[in-house]
Amino acid sequence: MTLAQEPQTRPVPEGHVRLTIDGVEVDAPKGELLIRTAERMGIVIPRFCDHPLLDPAGACRQCLVEVEMNGRAMPKPQPSCAITVADGMVVRTQKTSAVADKAQQGVMELLLINHPLDCPICDKGGECPLQNQALKHGRSDSRFHDTKRTFAKPVSISSQILLDRERCVLCQRCTRFSKQIAGDPFIELLERGAVQQIGIAEEQPFQSYFSGNTIQICPVGALTSAQYRFRSRPFDLVSTPGQCEHCASGCEIRNDWRRGKVMRRLAGDDPEVNEEWICDKGRFAFRYATATDRFTRPMVREDGKLRPASWTEALRLAADGLAAARDAGGVGVLPGGRLTVEDSYAYAKFARIALRTNDIDYRARAHSAEELAFLESTVAGTAPDAGAVTYADLEAAPAVLCVAFEPEEESPIVFLRLRKAARNGRTKVYHLGQWNSPGVDKTTVIVHDGGPVRTGSLVTCPPGGEAAALAELPSEVDEALRAEGAVLVVGERAAEIPGLHSAVVRTAAATGARVAWIPRRAGERGAIEAGALPTLLPGGRLVRDDAARADVEQAWGLEPGALPGAAGRDGSGILAAAAAGELSGLLVGGVDPDDLPDPGLAERALHRADFVVSLELRPSAVTEHADVVLPIAPNAERAGTYLNWEGRRREFRTTIDGTGALPDCRVLDTLAVEMDVDLFTQTPAAAAGELDRLGTASGARPPAPDEPAPRVRSGPDHVLLATWRQLLDDGSLQDGEPNLAGTARRPVARISPRTAQRIGLTPAQRVEVRTAHGAISLEAEITEMPDDVVWLPADSGPSKVRRALGAGHAAVVELHATTPIPAGGNGHRPHPEGGRA
Repeated sequence: MTLAQEPQTRPVPEGHVRLTIDGVEVDAPKGELLIRTAERMGIVIPRFCDHPLLDPAGACRQCLVEVEMNGRAMPKPQPSCAITVADGMVVRTQKTSAVADKAQQGVMELLLINHPLDCPICDKGGECPLQNQALKHGRSDSRFHDTKRTFAKPVSISSQILLDRERCVLCQRCTRFSKQIAGDPFIELLERGAVQQIGIAEEQPFQSYFSGNTIQICPVGALTSAQYRFRSRPFDLVSTPGQCEHCASGCEIRNDWRRGKVMRRLAGDDPEVNEEWICDKGRFAFRYATATDRFTRPMVREDGKLRPASWTEALRLAADGLAAARDAGGVGVLPGGRLTVEDSYAYAKFARIALRTNDIDYRARAHSAEELAFLESTVAGTAPDAGAVTYADLEAAPAVLCVAFEPEEESPIVFLRLRKAARNGRTKVYHLGQWNSPGVDKTTVIVHDGGPVRTGSLVTCPPGGEAAALAELPSEVDEALRAEGAVLVVGERAAEIPGLHSAVVRTAAATGARVAWIPRRAGERGAIEAGALPTLLPGGRLVRDDAARADVEQAWGLEPGALPGAAGRDGSGILAAAAAGELSGLLVGGVDPDDLPDPGLAERALHRADFVVSLELRPSAVTEHADVVLPIAPNAERAGTYLNWEGRRREFRTTIDGTGALPDCRVLDTLAVEMDVDLFTQTPAAAAGELDRLGTASGARPPAPDEPAPRVRSGPDHVLLATWRQLLDDGSLQDGEPNLAGTARRPVARISPRTAQRIGLTPAQRVEVRTAHGAISLEAEITEMPDDVVWLPADSGPSKVRRALGAGHAAVVELHATTPIPAGGNGHRPHPEGGRA
């Protein structure tokens, strides 16, 4: 927008129109909504239904303005949120027009007829647009003296979302968000006229991963959360900006807290990343930090049992034990994937200096040597300003192919951005996988007012056959990927599929598509740059590169040759060595053995190791074997930085001060001092400063992996297992959130119609998936997918795939129809958190 300097002579910029608002000439882009032009001029027009990320609705009529075209006034005030600018238009807002001001006051009076005056107890009280605009644009007294309309309340839209219908002003923000942004149109306007209200369809509960956003954008407090309802008032809270710790999306959030406790989380406004949205996991799953079993003091093992100890005693014992284990057989380091960049850097430095080893791997999940080569060649050292794919690139891409990646489950904000791009008609989204999951459906078929429009498709393949399928893509997908700006998105599940990373690199080279790697955990991308891998030093430097090691030795003040030059063991190698007695000690940082490729191997390693130190927040399977437990700070009680999947820095500061909780980098720094080593990572700022000074490695990248795709095996007596984690499952960071768990998708086993027929499955039967390790029994759901394949959620309810089956994605398993479901039963066990199974 440019204010007119010479309105009669200055030409109108191409693609713009010239209009007058409140006596000021302005140039605005063609098609821009009038309310947006006024905003950019600093003119605030009151509104309720308008939201910059939602399609216009013109529902509340609060933004009425007086409009004149071609010298003639329109017969009545117009909604500025639903009318676009035009050349020669003359607009008068409430600031200069008595007609507009009276119209806005009239609308406000109508809205307040039935709205209850319960501001002191309303969760929105103190931050309510209706309050603010009623005072600024409404009448000073009311002419309505009859009885206000009331409803029974609250109505449970879901286990998490509650509705007070009498507060609703029918702005339709919630329904438009659900339909347009999230693609979950279960909440809708019901009835007509004076009895119109918001509701849900019977037998179709509002199960959405994004439902909490409807609370935040509701302008009147009609929608509230079961978790926060009546817990505090907005004016009692202190707000601190933060970053979500749950996945690699990198969402900006706001922590609202009082009396040393976080009361709620809201989405922050970051147009480059999460815009104004976050998923329900990021919004509601934060109570783990106040769990009653949280470690607040160090623990040491004495006579086979853990007992509380002072920091001095615990650190001394840990230092002596690790030093002895290092000198005896070596120590392996498993930091986990949830650390900040600074904490990962402290682990990487502690391993190399204090333990003199490259046996370190943050990947607390399935991994492979092929993936490690892919991370070295394609991921390390990239960032938005250094060649990385960004959210903006996804939104602008003509085509996106998701490989071994389930966006709605693994990176919800990536899912929203892909859906936005597909809905705007800019992007064709394709998926390479086993079945049309909800996330696949909502990014490949977009429902507009005119009906469903196909904007992409699923390329089906058996589990383990992704590499072969990528080499033989349908012509439609292959041609789409050859358009400039196309993107190949690969998820962490690719590490379980031999040859897939190599196939991704070859496909990118053949088509010209760019590659984006999106892991599931928040700390994975930063751990690569911090050097928490067996082949990488900080800054993406190769362990095997003599010059790179020399750079790090100089930066760390070490003697030449002090750093080990041989690549270390990966996570599975560390555990195998410990289980075989080849490693004497383990240093573990918040790793759940059930996430590892072989939980049984992990337990044998922990049991066999002579000395185990665990840095933990709460008890876990590691705690049972730990000789020393050192408590660490949760996200709200520390500062630091994440790198999201783009490689974008996501810095945050401490929300709750003075708790005494220490970040991993401080604990490791103090532990190193006890071992006569200085890490200089006393604070996250110190660790970040040193890592920044080290910088990113320069020079040629190592070669990309190049492995062949193996043959996929299945047969009449065996089927292939497909599996991945759902966003809301039994993860430890979701403990204590029964309302959130109630919106989780129920665990079922999915098989094709022909597979069901082959095993003799009837509607009253469950299926049992077996391996030599164990079995899982679940209700079956018939789904269009490849034959001789069964899909299971990885960690939901009774479906603990790694623990129960000792298997992962693309494993060969047995499938059998099992006993009939009892009459009246629902065919599945209750969710352990109290939600729908």
